[in-house]
Amino acid sequence: MLFLDHVVKRFGARAAVDDLSLEVRRGEVLGLLGPNGAGKSTTVGLAVGLLAPDGGRVRVGDFGDPREARVRGRIGVAPQALAVYELLTAHENLRFFADIHGLDRQRGDERVRWCLHFAGLDDRAGDRVDSYSGGMKRRLNLAAAVVHHPDLLLLDEPTVGVDPQSRNAIFDSIEALGDEGTTIIYNTHYMEEAERLCDRVAIIDEGRLLAIGTVRELLDAHGGTPVLVVRTEAGEARHQTTDPLRTLNALAAATPILEFHVERPTLEQVFLHLTGRRLRD
Repeated sequence: MLFLDHVVKRFGARAAVDDLSLEVRRGEVLGLLGPNGAGKSTTVGLAVGLLAPDGGRVRVGDFGDPREARVRGRIGVAPQALAVYELLTAHENLRFFADIHGLDRQRGDERVRWCLHFAGLDDRAGDRVDSYSGGMKRRLNLAAAVVHHPDLLLLDEPTVGVDPQSRNAIFDSIEALGDEGTTIIYNTHYMEEAERLCDRVAIIDEGRLLAIGTVRELLDAHGGTPVLVVRTEAGEARHQTTDPLRTLNALAAATPILEFHVERPTLEQVFLHLTGRRLRD
Protein backbone atom coordinates (compact mmCIF):
# COMPACT_ATOMS: atom_id res chain seq x y z
CA MET A 1 0.00 0.00 0.00
CA LEU A 2 2.95 2.34 0.52
CA PHE A 3 6.37 2.10 -1.11
CA LEU A 4 9.38 4.27 -0.33
CA ASP A 5 12.22 3.38 -2.68
CA HIS A 6 15.66 4.76 -1.75
CA VAL A 7 14.06 8.05 -0.67
CA VAL A 8 16.20 11.05 0.27
CA LYS A 9 14.96 14.32 1.73
CA ARG A 10 17.39 17.08 2.66
CA PHE A 11 16.93 20.33 4.52
CA GLY A 12 20.05 22.29 3.67
CA ALA A 13 23.06 20.10 4.36
CA ARG A 14 21.14 17.78 6.67
CA ALA A 15 19.53 14.60 5.34
CA ALA A 16 16.35 14.10 7.37
CA VAL A 17 15.60 10.96 5.33
CA ASP A 18 18.66 9.19 3.97
CA ASP A 19 18.22 6.42 1.38
CA LEU A 20 15.12 5.05 3.10
CA SER A 21 13.40 2.05 1.56
CA LEU A 22 10.22 0.80 3.20
CA GLU A 23 7.24 -1.24 2.07
CA VAL A 24 3.97 -1.18 4.01
CA ARG A 25 1.82 -4.19 3.20
CA ARG A 26 -1.82 -3.82 2.31
CA GLY A 27 -4.02 -4.30 5.37
CA GLU A 28 -1.25 -4.29 7.99
CA VAL A 29 -0.66 -2.01 10.97
CA LEU A 30 2.96 -0.87 10.81
CA GLY A 31 4.46 0.79 13.86
CA LEU A 32 7.00 3.55 13.19
CA LEU A 33 9.43 4.01 16.07
CA GLY A 34 12.40 6.32 16.39
CA PRO A 35 13.92 8.90 18.74
CA ASN A 36 13.31 12.63 18.37
CA GLY A 37 14.84 13.88 15.14
CA ALA A 38 14.94 10.40 13.61
CA GLY A 39 13.05 11.46 10.48
CA LYS A 40 9.62 10.05 11.36
CA SER A 41 7.72 13.28 10.70
CA THR A 42 9.57 13.85 7.44
CA THR A 43 8.77 10.29 6.40
CA VAL A 44 5.08 10.91 7.11
CA GLY A 45 5.24 14.19 5.16
CA LEU A 46 6.68 12.33 2.18
CA ALA A 47 4.09 9.54 2.49
CA VAL A 48 1.15 11.95 2.33
CA GLY A 49 2.58 14.16 -0.41
CA LEU A 50 3.25 17.26 1.68
CA LEU A 51 6.96 16.96 0.87
CA ALA A 52 8.68 16.09 -2.38
CA PRO A 53 11.65 13.71 -2.19
CA ASP A 54 15.05 14.96 -3.34
CA GLY A 55 15.83 11.44 -4.48
CA GLY A 56 14.05 8.13 -4.80
CA ARG A 57 10.36 7.47 -5.24
CA VAL A 58 7.18 7.37 -3.11
CA ARG A 59 4.10 5.49 -4.28
CA VAL A 60 0.75 4.73 -2.68
CA GLY A 61 -0.48 1.28 -3.72
CA ASP A 62 -1.40 1.14 -7.38
CA PHE A 63 -2.62 4.74 -7.28
CA GLY A 64 0.65 6.63 -7.80
CA ASP A 65 2.51 9.59 -6.32
CA PRO A 66 0.88 11.03 -3.16
CA ARG A 67 1.57 14.56 -4.41
CA GLU A 68 -1.30 14.05 -6.87
CA ALA A 69 -4.66 15.14 -5.47
CA ARG A 70 -6.47 12.00 -6.65
CA VAL A 71 -3.93 9.89 -4.72
CA ARG A 72 -4.06 12.02 -1.57
CA GLY A 73 -7.80 11.37 -1.51
CA ARG A 74 -6.96 7.76 -0.67
CA ILE A 75 -5.06 8.80 2.47
CA GLY A 76 -6.25 9.76 5.94
CA VAL A 77 -4.10 11.56 8.51
CA ALA A 78 -4.65 12.10 12.23
CA PRO A 79 -1.82 14.46 13.24
CA GLN A 80 -0.48 14.81 16.76
CA ALA A 81 -1.56 18.46 16.80
CA LEU A 82 -5.35 18.25 16.85
CA ALA A 83 -6.83 19.06 13.43
CA VAL A 84 -10.41 19.85 14.43
CA TYR A 85 -12.27 23.14 14.73
CA GLU A 86 -13.09 23.82 18.36
CA LEU A 87 -15.82 26.40 17.67
CA LEU A 88 -17.76 23.86 15.60
CA THR A 89 -19.68 20.84 16.84
CA ALA A 90 -18.47 17.29 16.20
CA HIS A 91 -21.19 16.89 13.56
CA GLU A 92 -20.17 20.13 11.84
CA ASN A 93 -16.50 19.12 11.87
CA LEU A 94 -17.20 15.75 10.27
CA ARG A 95 -19.64 17.24 7.76
CA PHE A 96 -16.96 19.77 6.74
CA PHE A 97 -14.29 17.10 6.25
CA ALA A 98 -16.76 14.94 4.31
CA ASP A 99 -17.50 17.91 2.03
CA ILE A 100 -13.86 18.75 1.30
CA HIS A 101 -13.26 15.10 0.42
CA GLY A 102 -16.03 15.40 -2.17
CA LEU A 103 -18.56 13.04 -0.62
CA ASP A 104 -22.10 13.66 -1.88
CA ARG A 105 -24.83 14.54 0.59
CA GLN A 106 -26.16 11.01 1.10
CA ARG A 107 -22.76 9.35 1.39
CA GLY A 108 -21.49 12.18 3.56
CA ASP A 109 -24.42 11.84 5.96
CA GLU A 110 -23.83 8.08 6.18
CA ARG A 111 -20.14 8.53 6.95
CA VAL A 112 -20.76 11.30 9.50
CA ARG A 113 -23.21 9.07 11.39
CA TRP A 114 -20.76 6.17 11.20
CA CYS A 115 -17.87 8.29 12.45
CA LEU A 116 -19.83 9.73 15.37
CA HIS A 117 -20.67 6.22 16.50
CA PHE A 118 -17.11 5.06 15.79
CA ALA A 119 -15.76 7.83 18.05
CA GLY A 120 -18.38 7.26 20.75
CA LEU A 121 -19.69 10.81 20.33
CA ASP A 122 -23.32 10.20 19.31
CA ASP A 123 -24.69 11.88 22.43
CA ARG A 124 -22.34 14.88 22.13
CA ALA A 125 -22.56 15.37 18.36
CA GLY A 126 -24.29 18.76 18.70
CA ASP A 127 -21.89 20.18 21.32
CA ARG A 128 -19.04 22.50 20.42
CA VAL A 129 -15.65 20.81 20.49
CA ASP A 130 -14.21 23.37 22.92
CA SER A 131 -16.44 21.77 25.57
CA TYR A 132 -14.89 18.33 25.00
CA SER A 133 -12.33 16.54 27.13
CA GLY A 134 -8.90 15.79 25.71
CA GLY A 135 -9.87 12.20 25.05
CA MET A 136 -13.02 13.20 23.17
CA LYS A 137 -11.03 15.58 20.98
CA ARG A 138 -8.54 12.81 20.20
CA ARG A 139 -11.35 10.47 19.23
CA LEU A 140 -12.88 13.13 16.99
CA ASN A 141 -9.45 13.78 15.45
CA LEU A 142 -9.28 10.10 14.49
CA ALA A 143 -12.86 10.10 13.19
CA ALA A 144 -12.13 13.11 10.96
CA ALA A 145 -9.20 11.22 9.46
CA VAL A 146 -11.41 8.31 8.33
CA VAL A 147 -14.62 10.09 7.32
CA HIS A 148 -13.80 9.48 3.63
CA HIS A 149 -12.95 5.79 4.26
CA PRO A 150 -9.26 5.99 3.25
CA ASP A 151 -7.20 3.05 2.05
CA LEU A 152 -4.13 4.28 3.95
CA LEU A 153 -4.27 5.88 7.41
CA LEU A 154 -1.37 7.62 9.14
CA LEU A 155 -1.64 8.14 12.89
CA ASP A 156 0.87 10.39 14.65
CA GLU A 157 0.91 9.80 18.43
CA PRO A 158 -2.90 9.38 18.54
CA THR A 159 -3.10 8.78 22.31
CA VAL A 160 -1.03 11.73 23.60
CA GLY A 161 -2.55 13.28 26.70
CA VAL A 162 -5.61 11.05 27.00
CA ASP A 163 -7.01 9.13 29.96
CA PRO A 164 -6.85 5.31 30.12
CA GLN A 165 -10.49 4.87 29.07
CA SER A 166 -10.07 7.02 25.96
CA ARG A 167 -6.76 5.36 25.17
CA ASN A 168 -8.41 1.95 25.29
CA ALA A 169 -11.28 3.21 23.13
CA ILE A 170 -8.78 4.48 20.55
CA PHE A 171 -7.02 1.11 20.61
CA ASP A 172 -10.34 -0.64 19.97
CA SER A 173 -11.07 1.75 17.10
CA ILE A 174 -7.68 1.16 15.48
CA GLU A 175 -8.08 -2.60 15.79
CA ALA A 176 -11.54 -2.34 14.20
CA LEU A 177 -10.11 -0.34 11.29
CA GLY A 178 -7.38 -2.94 10.85
CA ASP A 179 -9.96 -5.72 10.86
CA GLU A 180 -11.77 -3.88 8.04
CA GLY A 181 -8.59 -3.95 5.96
CA THR A 182 -7.38 -0.36 6.40
CA THR A 183 -3.61 -0.08 6.08
CA ILE A 184 -2.29 1.88 9.06
CA ILE A 185 1.04 3.52 9.86
CA TYR A 186 1.20 4.08 13.61
CA ASN A 187 3.77 6.59 14.85
CA THR A 188 4.29 6.29 18.61
CA HIS A 189 6.79 6.52 21.44
CA TYR A 190 4.84 4.06 23.58
CA MET A 191 6.37 0.60 23.23
CA GLU A 192 3.38 -1.16 24.76
CA GLU A 193 1.12 0.40 22.11
CA ALA A 194 3.34 -0.90 19.31
CA GLU A 195 3.40 -4.36 20.89
CA ARG A 196 -0.40 -4.47 21.19
CA LEU A 197 -1.46 -2.93 17.89
CA CYS A 198 1.21 -3.46 15.27
CA ASP A 199 1.68 -6.41 12.93
CA ARG A 200 5.23 -5.21 12.27
CA VAL A 201 7.45 -2.48 13.70
CA ALA A 202 9.97 -0.37 11.79
CA ILE A 203 12.71 1.37 13.78
CA ILE A 204 14.33 4.34 12.08
CA ASP A 205 17.07 6.73 13.13
CA GLU A 206 18.92 9.50 11.33
CA GLY A 207 16.61 8.96 8.40
CA ARG A 208 17.58 5.31 7.89
CA LEU A 209 15.73 2.06 8.49
CA LEU A 210 17.56 0.15 11.23
CA ALA A 211 15.28 -2.85 11.57
CA ILE A 212 11.80 -4.05 10.64
CA GLY A 213 9.81 -7.11 11.63
CA THR A 214 7.28 -8.48 14.05
CA VAL A 215 7.92 -7.73 17.71
CA ARG A 216 8.99 -11.36 18.18
CA GLU A 217 11.43 -11.13 15.27
CA LEU A 218 12.92 -7.90 16.62
CA LEU A 219 13.28 -9.37 20.11
CA ASP A 220 14.99 -12.47 18.76
CA ALA A 221 17.36 -10.51 16.54
CA HIS A 222 18.21 -7.51 18.72
CA GLY A 223 16.85 -8.05 22.23
CA GLY A 224 19.76 -9.91 23.74
CA THR A 225 19.74 -12.96 25.97
CA PRO A 226 17.15 -13.55 28.74
CA VAL A 227 18.43 -13.16 32.29
CA LEU A 228 17.59 -15.67 35.03
CA VAL A 229 17.60 -13.96 38.43
CA VAL A 230 17.88 -16.35 41.39
CA ARG A 231 18.09 -15.75 45.14
CA THR A 232 19.75 -18.24 47.40
CA GLU A 233 20.98 -18.03 50.98
CA ALA A 234 24.19 -16.57 49.54
CA GLY A 235 22.28 -13.70 47.93
CA GLU A 236 21.01 -12.76 44.47
CA ALA A 237 22.71 -13.73 41.23
CA ARG A 238 21.96 -13.00 37.57
CA HIS A 239 22.61 -15.50 34.80
CA GLN A 240 22.34 -14.76 31.08
CA THR A 241 20.93 -17.88 29.43
CA THR A 242 19.10 -18.98 26.31
CA ASP A 243 17.51 -21.83 28.30
CA PRO A 244 16.35 -20.48 31.69
CA LEU A 245 14.75 -23.78 32.77
CA ARG A 246 17.88 -25.82 32.13
CA THR A 247 20.00 -23.22 33.94
CA LEU A 248 17.58 -23.13 36.88
CA ASN A 249 17.64 -26.92 37.21
CA ALA A 250 21.44 -26.93 37.18
CA LEU A 251 21.58 -24.23 39.86
CA ALA A 252 18.93 -25.95 42.01
CA ALA A 253 20.94 -29.18 41.92
CA ALA A 254 23.82 -27.35 43.57
CA THR A 255 22.02 -25.15 46.12
CA PRO A 256 18.45 -24.50 47.29
CA ILE A 257 16.70 -21.73 45.32
CA LEU A 258 14.63 -19.38 47.48
CA GLU A 259 13.19 -17.23 44.66
CA PHE A 260 13.69 -16.80 40.94
CA HIS A 261 12.33 -14.94 37.95
CA VAL A 262 13.25 -14.46 34.29
CA GLU A 263 13.84 -11.05 32.74
CA ARG A 264 13.08 -11.35 29.04
CA PRO A 265 14.07 -8.83 26.34
CA THR A 266 11.61 -6.02 25.68
CA LEU A 267 10.89 -3.84 22.68
CA GLU A 268 12.25 -0.90 24.65
CA GLN A 269 15.59 -2.70 25.00
CA VAL A 270 15.61 -3.38 21.25
CA PHE A 271 14.88 0.31 20.62
CA LEU A 272 17.70 1.49 22.91
CA HIS A 273 20.11 -1.10 21.52
CA LEU A 274 19.53 0.08 17.96
CA THR A 275 19.25 3.84 18.51
CA GLY A 276 21.48 4.38 21.56
CA ARG A 277 20.73 6.11 24.83
CA ARG A 278 21.79 9.64 23.89
CA LEU A 279 19.16 12.21 24.90
CA ARG A 280 17.71 14.07 21.93
CA ASP A 281 15.48 17.14 21.88
